[in-house]
Amino acid sequence: MRKKVVIALGGNALGNTPSEQLELIKTTAKNIVDIIENGYDVVITHGNGPQVGMINLAMEVSHEKSNTPDMPFAECGAMSQGYIGYHLQQSIQNELLKRKIRKNCITVITQVLVDDNDAAFKNPTKPIGSFYTKEEADQITKEKGYIFKEDAGRGYRRVVASPNPVEIIENKVIKDLISKKNIVIAAGGGGIPIINGKNGYQGVDAVIDKDKTSAKLAVNLNADIFLILTAVEKVCINFGKENEQELDLLTLKQAKEYMNNDEFKKGSMLPKIEACLDYVTNKKNGKAIITSLSKLKEALLGKTGTIILRKGE
Repeated sequence: MRKKVVIALGGNALGNTPSEQLELIKTTAKNIVDIIENGYDVVITHGNGPQVGMINLAMEVSHEKSNTPDMPFAECGAMSQGYIGYHLQQSIQNELLKRKIRKNCITVITQVLVDDNDAAFKNPTKPIGSFYTKEEADQITKEKGYIFKEDAGRGYRRVVASPNPVEIIENKVIKDLISKKNIVIAAGGGGIPIINGKNGYQGVDAVIDKDKTSAKLAVNLNADIFLILTAVEKVCINFGKENEQELDLLTLKQAKEYMNNDEFKKGSMLPKIEACLDYVTNKKNGKAIITSLSKLKEALLGKTGTIILRKGE
């Protein structure tokens, strides 16, 4: 029986320029087609942090210098979904053709409903775009009303809200495509954040955590496996210390204990662990895995990676 897997790719793993991204994605495509050959039905999600920041900055500069229309942040998110999805589906299609596998691959521009009363809108924390000096940041705040915060001693960056995903609008379409054995790329960058306003759906300036939306999608699709690809082969405790320890298995109870002990850092491993816990809590017998892209196939075979389960095996 074929298994369904949702694979979440990190935006930082996709490079900083279109040419670099396309080259990196060729390797990604090979790894993904490897597991398709092994009988998995695949849904791919991805981050977009660097890419949406680049698009947003380019649009702002263009608006300031040549009076082109101002581009709202939600539209920049949609552009990043199309741009990254295009590279992914093209590279996957090329790899399928090389191996003479008759399958289709499609990108779904995905909207995700958020609650406009989410507390995140009162305390924006998600950094986007370039670094500025305090003087530059203060000037932009005066001109545009943006909120800036200091980022790890490297300067000031604009921050936007990061609300929780409530509903994936294109969920039924994605289900239909998967049921017909298509490879689907969806929920890029956590999805385009929208609220249900007076005149229907409308975009908002926000970035939804990609892993949270991916976990929700995995539950909605009744996926057998939720797999997060990141920079490390396994989750570690005491990370970066002499007593660093790799984890082969994490139960819900163990993960919560480690979280209470501050073992997983915000903006790094913590949101990935939280997303995996969301998935295994809501999917009976679901298996979440965290590993690196190069170890994708081995992790699905149970040879590496950190497996997260509701209870221990």
